[in-house]
Amino acid sequence: MTEKAFLFELRGNGDEFYCYIKVIGKLTHADYEKFVPMFEKTLSNIKEPKVKVLVDITELDGWELQALWDDLKFGLNHNSEFTNIAVVGKSHLYEYGVKISNWFTHAKMQYFENINEASNWLEIEAQK
Repeated sequence: MTEKAFLFELRGNGDEFYCYIKVIGKLTHADYEKFVPMFEKTLSNIKEPKVKVLVDITELDGWELQALWDDLKFGLNHNSEFTNIAVVGKSHLYEYGVKISNWFTHAKMQYFENINEASNWLEIEAQK
């Protein structure tokens, strides 16, 4: 049986934030029920937040169907807040998913297989 965890950290200064998400095991609707309110509460008093996101799915074992819908809704509701999204995975299937997602988001999205490269890219993009 695979360990299950959904780790989330959001920190920021002013209107600029860094969000780290790591999923171990299967992503569920319950994960979104916990994560989304925390995310929204943190940003609720910020007029125009700018959020860089690092998503580590190297240990992801898939999604519940409801969690896929939750992810789509979350992305659409907060699309204008994301500036850069780095996704770290171990499957070219996820790489294609990132490429397709780029069509539907204002944020720059990039797929990586190395977390250090993803972090470096976010830092470089923040300086532009």
